[in-house]
Amino acid sequence: MPPKMQFGVMQRGVFEWHDNMRARFEELMEQARMLNALGYDSLTTGSHFATRPHREFMQIPYLSRVMAEAPNLRLNAGIVLLALHQPLEVAEYFATMDCMSNGKMIFGCALGYRPVEFNGFGVPEGKGLARFMENLEAVKRLWTEESVTMKGSHFSLEDASISVPFVQQPHPPIWMGANVDAAVKRAARVADCWYLNPHQKLPTLKRQMALYREELDRLGKPFPDEVPIRREVFCAPTHEEAVRIAGPYMKAMYDAYIDWGQDKKMAADDNDISMAYDELARDRFIVGDPDSVAEEMLRYNQELGVNHIIMSVQGVGMPQTQVLETFDLLAKEVFPKVRAAL
Repeated sequence: MPPKMQFGVMQRGVFEWHDNMRARFEELMEQARMLNALGYDSLTTGSHFATRPHREFMQIPYLSRVMAEAPNLRLNAGIVLLALHQPLEVAEYFATMDCMSNGKMIFGCALGYRPVEFNGFGVPEGKGLARFMENLEAVKRLWTEESVTMKGSHFSLEDASISVPFVQQPHPPIWMGANVDAAVKRAARVADCWYLNPHQKLPTLKRQMALYREELDRLGKPFPDEVPIRREVFCAPTHEEAVRIAGPYMKAMYDAYIDWGQDKKMAADDNDISMAYDELARDRFIVGDPDSVAEEMLRYNQELGVNHIIMSVQGVGMPQTQVLETFDLLAKEVFPKVRAAL
């Protein structure tokens, strides 16, 4: 039987260039403690490098630190830009973090899209996908074989083994982020599940979910028990108040995505994220009062089969009080409605 509906938070942690990062770090730790106390299921943080004009904490050290503040939460690396890294390093980091967290790690991975990152890590133009695939193969082998000998385009493993055994067996779940149709099919082939992205509209995701199911059927693989999705979410006592508070922050975040080139890596029939907030939010954001937020979450479950909703709440510059208030409202008034309906 599929697991109950799970609710997590994406601690995006994207801040203005001149912000006080030490103060923002303390706020993120306060958020993590609150999520832990309120009974949330997971905490996610992403991975980008060279983020100017924004600041962002680096994923691996951040997850290693936040697990101490939120010992009950699953920890999702959502996502590791796997093409940028050496597979032995990645395999070792996650084995150690799985042990440190007592088996609560999730390995989210995807290709990435920013030239500044590919260039900075020495990934030749046009070679990102090939590196991603061979790195994923190497990581999976290191996680499941006693010793690995494998020659890659940019690494050589000779009788290599990870240094710390996993608490989770055989290894943390592998979630693969995918925007375009070919990547969605790839997720069916090589990952434990497709990690549905926050940028595409619901009709696009429905179309792609059909492709995902078809590919699973072709491979003779079952539909996964856990189907995660990330969405922009904000809740307030009234719909009008939720839009008034969250709208400007969410619009600013999507303007930043355009600057980073995210729109160029989305599905061809759904790659415009430049419109005004009202149109941008339709079938893409979950913003409103508790009843409407619960109804929208149920719609995603019914139309896509998702059962782990990872919520991006904190827009660039959003005050801490508003972030904490919506965490509390979601846990006390939205999640019970969703779970009762299911």
